[in-house]
Amino acid sequence: MAKRKVEESGGGEASWLNTFADLMNLLLCFFVLLFAMSTVDAEKWEQLINSMQKSSFSILTSGGASVGEGMMIATGISQLEMLDDYFKEESNSSDEEETEPKDKETEPTAEEELKEEYEAAGLKESEEMAEQIEEMLAKRQIDNQAEVDVNAQFVRITLSGALLFDSAESKIREDALPLVDKLSMILANYNSNQIEIEGHTDNVPISNAKYENNDVLSAYRAFAVKDYILEHTALEAGKIYAAGCGEYNPVADNSTPEGRARNRRVEIKIYNSYNSN
Repeated sequence: MAKRKVEESGGGEASWLNTFADLMNLLLCFFVLLFAMSTVDAEKWEQLINSMQKSSFSILTSGGASVGEGMMIATGISQLEMLDDYFKEESNSSDEEETEPKDKETEPTAEEELKEEYEAAGLKESEEMAEQIEEMLAKRQIDNQAEVDVNAQFVRITLSGALLFDSAESKIREDALPLVDKLSMILANYNSNQIEIEGHTDNVPISNAKYENNDVLSAYRAFAVKDYILEHTALEAGKIYAAGCGEYNPVADNSTPEGRARNRRVEIKIYNSYNSN
């Protein structure tokens, strides 16, 4: 019986590989086109170019590289179908990293907003109190003997120490008593507010049998004003506090006589309802 001749392959395997290679090139061009049409990030573009260069377009046997985490791109293995998802994922994470810190910096927290509202309300009340006090000072003709300023916590009335006390003394001068009487009548209108009286001195040292230093002298002066006000008003003693601050909170230069005179003072702070105990 004659043997059947085996037909030789016509090179079909080689044609299949060429077709596969062409398909990979077309897919690569397609995804590169999609990427080019999207928003280009310089760093990501550089990663893509490096990946292509190192892998010889990832379809030849000479090399392989990975765009993301996973298997290497080499002959017959490709991550190209993951390329679009990879860049979308990286773009989203990058946008979150860029926007999140800005949100934290620009958007105040609820606690910060509440604090700002609280301070604004306190400042508004302090300003209204200051207007009332200035009117009462002017009505009693002592507005030129007192300075008034405000903040979000209190209204401060500042009196010159030279008007109230003799040098190195804590007893209120006789000629200053009418001033303190009128001031006491004004303070009586704020019996529900916390009132704090502070004594201040200059930095000239003092040491005698009565007062060992400026701290002690300033405290005695603050308590002298407090006691007088309590004796001549119906204000509650638990609402009035006195403190000696010595030379440590100057408002002027202690190197000049004028500055030292300004630093010798008594401050009366009337706290608004937001900051009164």
